[in-house]
Amino acid sequence: MTDTRAYHHGDLRRALLAAALEAIEEVGPTALSLRDLARRAGVSHAAPAHHFGDKAGLLTALAAQGFDLLAQALVRAGDDLLEAGVAYVDFAVRRRAYFEVMFRPELHRTDDAELTAARERAGAALRSEVAALPNGGAPADTDRDALAAWSIAHGFATLWLAGALPDRVGNNPSDAAREVLRRLTP
Repeated sequence: MTDTRAYHHGDLRRALLAAALEAIEEVGPTALSLRDLARRAGVSHAAPAHHFGDKAGLLTALAAQGFDLLAQALVRAGDDLLEAGVAYVDFAVRRRAYFEVMFRPELHRTDDAELTAARERAGAALRSEVAALPNGGAPADTDRDALAAWSIAHGFATLWLAGALPDRVGNNPSDAAREVLRRLTP
């Protein structure tokens, strides 16, 4: 019966991840349950556990996907640190469910090889943006500058998602981020 359902979905793993993203948008990552996920995907309650082991396994897979998508967004920004920061904020706003899981290490397996590789790809994309700056320095400086850039963009994204920014920043997260981040980039 499981084979029939997996065939019916075409790619059960992908269907479960999509249902998890939908559920996280509605109830947040901590309230997500594998039983509800199975119901949403229209499969047996055992199907999510078969594919991911447990909730942490599912959230680990989501976090890995999220970091890969973030890396792609940063690469698309080109060699422009300002636009990479805007891309980061845009990712957080448009793909909030991923963002809410990626930076909550208590929710997933931080030592998972796939997750570690995806996180490193995103970090490498950001470090490459920083290294392209005209005043790029030694690798240690690039790492510190990348940490600073990440902290600023992540902080802005987190404040935006929490609704904690003043009204005067407007209602367009990309424009608001660009205005703020422009003050800190060359």
